This record gives sequence, C-alpha cells and structure tokens, in this order.
Amino acid sequence: MKNLIVSVIICFLAVQIGAAQSQCSKYYPLEEGVSFQYTSYNGKGKLEGKTDYTVSNVSDSGGKTSATMQMKYQDRKGKEIMSSDYGFTCEGNVVKIDFQSLMNQQMMQQFAAVEIDVTGTDIELPNNLTVGQELADANVKIAADMGGMTMNMNVETINRKVEKREKISSPVGDFECYVIYSENKTKMPMMGNKIFPSRVWLAEGIGMVKQESYNQKGKLTNSMVLTKFQK
Repeated sequence: MKNLIVSVIICFLAVQIGAAQSQCSKYYPLEEGVSFQYTSYNGKGKLEGKTDYTVSNVSDSGGKTSATMQMKYQDRKGKEIMSSDYGFTCEGNVVKIDFQSLMNQQMMQQFAAVEIDVTGTDIELPNNLTVGQELADANVKIAADMGGMTMNMNVETINRKVEKREKISSPVGDFECYVIYSENKTKMPMMGNKIFPSRVWLAEGIGMVKQESYNQKGKLTNSMVLTKFQK
C-alpha cells in the first residue's frame, strides 16, 4: 500500500513535465519531435529508472494548441516497463494538462489488472510566474474495482505556489529556474490522509529541470533530473 501511494504521487508530479510551449506557453517547446529524458533516483541517490518523453501530433485550431506526449519508462536495469500517451492543451496564457494524464508510469502498473474509473480537474501552469504567486489546485479521483469491492482513492495537489528563483545545474546545463512548491494530499481506505510535499524547478524554453518529493517529515524520498534534451 505504501508503494502504491508513492507511485500515485510520482505520477501526479510527473504531469508537470508534459506541459508545452507554443505561442501561448513559454516554458516548454511544443514542436513535433522534441524529446526529454528524466532520470529518477531514490532518497539515497540510487538510480531507480529513466523516463523518455517525445512531443507528437501538434495542432492549432481557434487559438488553442493541442499535442500528445509519448512516454516510455524503463527500470534501473534498462528494461522497458511501460509506455503510454497523454494529451494537453495550451490556450490563452495557460497550459492545461488533462487530469487523465495523471494516470501514467507506476500508477498504471498498479492498476493494470483492475477496472478503474478516473475523474478530476486539470492542472494549470500560467506563463507569467512571479515569486509568491499562488497557483490553482488540482485533483484526481480513482475508483478501482477490486473484484466485488471498490477502492476509492483521491489525490489533491494543494498549496501550489511559486516559492523562489534559483539557478541549478543539470547534465544538460545550468538554468535559472522558478521553484514551484506543492503538497500532494492522498486519501485512501484505512490509510487516512497523507500529505507529501514536493518542489519542481522550471526553466523557460526547457520545462522541468528537476523535481524532488519528500515524506511527511520533510525527508527526501525521490527525485527526477533532466538528463537529455533534444529539439
């Protein structure tokens, strides 16, 4: 059960990778063929796996840009565990990621053998970020048929705010980033409410450069770092 909660949180954070840049978004390049790779580590810095993303099927209509992000996840031994596609839109001054895109990576593995119903609200990222700015909450609700009984799970991303600006280094280069703090609140049967803080480092023209997740005591549990970027 603990691994399931952690998987849900990782997937909820991962959607922040899949936003896009076009004329209406300046944080992520929205061009067919653009690719990213993120390497994941546990709290002790040991390799857990790699996730590759590729932008495809970009289209513009009525001032709205739509695209598909293709994702492939491999474990620390290089074995491909799963792949999936999800969509997102960019309109006006905001990128919106379909809440169903939250169902990816380890979460999909956990629910691969059961029937699920997913509802929720999109996660948003505006162009004009400033330190101290508060961002809209988001959530995903999952009802899983466990064979005669239904397990309900609710994950909310709350208290989203732009915490600071900070320059960080990655294998791809050095970037001036906005640091976005949020708390991921989970509610599951027999587990009560759990809150897991996280931070995302976001650079213009690149997107997410780094992400860290923490336990309820503030201890680092896992991280993701941009290790490849190709336009």
